[in-house]
Amino acid sequence: MRAALVGIDFGAGDFTASVEELSLLARSAGAEPITTITARRGAPDAAYFVGSGKADEIAAACVADNIEIVIFNHALSPAQQRNLEKRLNIRVLDRTSLILDIFAQRAKSHEGKLQVELAQLQHLATRLIRGWTHLERQKGGIGLRGPGETQLETDRRLIGERVKALRARLAKLRKQHETQRRARGRTSTFSVSLVGYTNAGKSTLFNALTKAGVYVANQLFATLDTTSRRVYLGEGVGNVVVSDTVGFVRELPHQLVAAFRATLEETIHADLLLHVVDGASPVRMEQIEQVNLVLKEIGADHIPQILVWNKIDAAGLEPAVERDENGNVARVFISAHTGAGLDLLRAAVVEAAKAAPALTHLFQEQDDADPVLAHDADPAEIPTSTTVGPR
Repeated sequence: MRAALVGIDFGAGDFTASVEELSLLARSAGAEPITTITARRGAPDAAYFVGSGKADEIAAACVADNIEIVIFNHALSPAQQRNLEKRLNIRVLDRTSLILDIFAQRAKSHEGKLQVELAQLQHLATRLIRGWTHLERQKGGIGLRGPGETQLETDRRLIGERVKALRARLAKLRKQHETQRRARGRTSTFSVSLVGYTNAGKSTLFNALTKAGVYVANQLFATLDTTSRRVYLGEGVGNVVVSDTVGFVRELPHQLVAAFRATLEETIHADLLLHVVDGASPVRMEQIEQVNLVLKEIGADHIPQILVWNKIDAAGLEPAVERDENGNVARVFISAHTGAGLDLLRAAVVEAAKAAPALTHLFQEQDDADPVLAHDADPAEIPTSTTVGPR
């Protein structure tokens, strides 16, 4: 689908990187960016977000380039989206709708599909328009009286009922996950979650650590299903649980954060977060900040964190470990693709596990425990495969 991308620079953040990310998002959704239209404004226009003059410029570009869809790099209000579609006479998507569409395409598991549908319905509920006017009760006249309820009211009621049903089913799945976490808690298994910006290399790292064979691709949100594997890290530590989570992105839709909260709780209950960073990205510091904002929103900002500087082969760096002023591992430089520095990362996880207050006494007693898995053996899947939302 031929797409026109629209980005407005309000003077905040790296505007060029944001537009480039929109292009990647559009390609991930299956669109082909043909033209990019940018502008500078002090504040959004109330009616068209971009102003009437810029809206006419976008309309002319759509006609000239045979554009089929216009994608904005911003969240549009329902009124702005409707006004733009009328003025441009073409379908308009905002950033939130685009990300929701990508999630809908990538969701594979039952839970993932439920969570995406819930987020989509919550977003759609604010964008209902008068469609079935022949059924409206306001029209009077013989043979024209409606059923006593406008189509908008019917749609809202049906969406509300479906949302209620989805929340009930997700609540049941949430209880199942909680049961699984309690089972792991009884054995005091140290849990590690991989988090980070989308396309930072989390799935590649997860496969390198566990040999799980999770789908990997050079695209945003390549996979949504959060998968956990048990990995043996040697005597004194034994087995730890490593979970691969969905990637985050700037301006992650709140509907997704709310809908995927049940899955994101796998991150909340982790003992250690491996924050995977694309070391070759020029906006890596901004991406780190965006991930930390989402972690704070879901209540996971208090969990100990190690920055994993990935893709050092592309950045021209060497494997290394950096420590903070207290002597704890703060950053590990690796390449999940080549395997460089993975031994340093495993050692850092072992060190963090041994230092965990609630588990220290157990690790001291595990010297004689039978190893279930070695990191270079075939991993055994544990019963915690869920789907999320923020790869």
